[in-house]
Amino acid sequence: MNIQDLKDKNLILFEVISGSKSFGLDTPSSDTDIRGVYYLPKAQFLGLNYIPQIANETNDEVYYELGRFVELLYKNNPNILEMLATPSHCILKKHEVMNHLKLEDFLSKICKDSFAGYATSQIKKARGLNKKIVNPMSKTRKGILDFCYIFEGYEAILAKKWLKDKKINQKNCGLVNIPHSKGMYALYHDERKLNNYRGIENKENATDVALSSIEKDTQILAYLHFNKDAFTVHCKDYKAYWEWIEKRNDERYNTNQQHGKNYDAKNMMHTIRLLQTAVRILSEGTLDIEVKNREALLSIKNGELSYDDLLNMADELIAAVEKNYATSTLPDAPDVEKIEAILVKMRSEIYSI
Repeated sequence: MNIQDLKDKNLILFEVISGSKSFGLDTPSSDTDIRGVYYLPKAQFLGLNYIPQIANETNDEVYYELGRFVELLYKNNPNILEMLATPSHCILKKHEVMNHLKLEDFLSKICKDSFAGYATSQIKKARGLNKKIVNPMSKTRKGILDFCYIFEGYEAILAKKWLKDKKINQKNCGLVNIPHSKGMYALYHDERKLNNYRGIENKENATDVALSSIEKDTQILAYLHFNKDAFTVHCKDYKAYWEWIEKRNDERYNTNQQHGKNYDAKNMMHTIRLLQTAVRILSEGTLDIEVKNREALLSIKNGELSYDDLLNMADELIAAVEKNYATSTLPDAPDVEKIEAILVKMRSEIYSI
């Protein structure tokens, strides 16, 4: 089943324009995000083919089965609460059965963790993006030899430099483990290639040094240390960076580059907005998603604040969330029996049970 099936079979109960346009933060370049709620045909709902969520390929249109929607409301999921609080001018369709769902039955102190927790995860994501932007990686992944060092006296010399200075081809070298010494190897050299040593790095995408069979009493040329932990971290960072390059939104990335602040400005704007929303829910006990500080939030989106200033702002808002949580008159959690009764009533009306 896909979104068109939901429309063709008239299964949509609730459909709204969400995101920036519902918050009052849209600009001429803003996309139109659609969110909705549907019900399944009775046989499908009661049978084995239950589908909790349907989305298009780009995830800018997402629809939730009624039970899944109510479950997420109960958990004070930010996106779902904001969906229910959509202003009337952004509601495209609303079946009368949806009138049973009222914000006051769901708003609770759980929002401290759902809103602030999500915002904190976005801050962590922004820090990761900041690291990627500030520290671009070469298209060529570093190899094992970039993490190998040769000991000479009190010095540890990068193996690549040492081999170059000594005019030694790493392919003519052999390594043997030194027991009880992590990452330490005895290095041997066979200039005449009589012993078929396997080299230090014998494959392009090798994940460890190569070991060779060395005849007894062969003279050790040097001692080598391979920092495998650092090499592993580099490989993970390299993979993550180039996956990000492949999947990133180039238009959004170029905008971030233009403002020169090295952070995802749109992401940080919504992070601050989420935290401000959590403060209002806990202090006022209500949810109004249309922002009252549009210009201030758009200044964040435009990259007018420094990265450190934004993190400080987020820290202050998180502290305000904690403070208002302590004095909030909201219930600790929604009344689960009441919520369940509402859902049963809605399903009864839908399926005329």
